[in-house]
Amino acid sequence: MPLIEDFFSSIEGFPCPELFAEKLEGFDNLCEIWDILKRIQAGFVGRVLKPRIQGIIEEGAIIKGEDIFIGRNSRVAAGAMIMEPTIIGNNVEVRHGAFIRGNVILGDGAVVGHATEVVRSVFLPGAKAPHFNYVGDSILGTGVNLGAGTKLSNLKNDGTQVKVLRDGKKEKSGLRKFGAIIGDNCLLGCNSVTNPGTVFCKNCRVYPNATVAGFYKAGSICKLRQSLEVGVVE
Repeated sequence: MPLIEDFFSSIEGFPCPELFAEKLEGFDNLCEIWDILKRIQAGFVGRVLKPRIQGIIEEGAIIKGEDIFIGRNSRVAAGAMIMEPTIIGNNVEVRHGAFIRGNVILGDGAVVGHATEVVRSVFLPGAKAPHFNYVGDSILGTGVNLGAGTKLSNLKNDGTQVKVLRDGKKEKSGLRKFGAIIGDNCLLGCNSVTNPGTVFCKNCRVYPNATVAGFYKAGSICKLRQSLEVGVVE
């Protein structure tokens, strides 16, 4: 059983807490933290969803399908598109130009911003992907923020199974599509990229423009070192 608390302290304000249970009827047991993604890919969202619109959908937003739940005080801005099945909690912002492709759960207070694409992913309460982000087959913990242009790559170029590099060993994930698991309060700088199968425990930092892969313990900092030369125009 994965230690959920190594990644996520609380799921209060998350619409479907049973997703994180070790055992869940109709789905495989959790042996690793990324097994949560297997449940999403196996249709968890569609099974538990009860369609209802309680929030605000602005004129010009596109809602495709009926299997969509939008909670109280949430707002879908003009120009956004949401595809079924999707569950959106309370006080969520789906901003102009956002594209939610389905099999997505957004916890209370989450943000999916301009030109951000999300598919088969989970945002815990307060997680934010606010500007030009790609979030595929990933989990963002409470308080996570993705800097502008950050991408969570979820598919290897050769399409083979994603492996997680942990303690110097490559471990099979059993997933062909696997973006990133990002623990509570992690912050990823602008234009950073996570390779498929990247895992962060809580409170990690990634500096801008860095490309990262592997399994990172709580409090890790990933920095890209570069030199800058400044000349004079002749």
